[in-house]
Amino acid sequence: MHIIGMVIVGLIAGALARLLMPGKDPMGIIMTIILGIAGSFVGGFIATLIWRNETGTFRPGGLLLSVLGAILLLFLWRMMRRN
Repeated sequence: MHIIGMVIVGLIAGALARLLMPGKDPMGIIMTIILGIAGSFVGGFIATLIWRNETGTFRPGGLLLSVLGAILLLFLWRMMRRN
């Protein structure tokens, strides 16, 4: 169940990141999910640096940090694709 939850949160985080950061991205749904999952890991890493780690709990702030992580990765992806 944890992997399914990660995919769902990744899809939401990736889609929100692409909506919040307009521009042309020839990226399909699979790449959006991968971007969101990677953003979730980045956001989760930042969250563990800030707050105490409690396993098995869902926090809306975690989704926010996942979206911010996905935006950061999307920005880096665009910078790499541009060069």
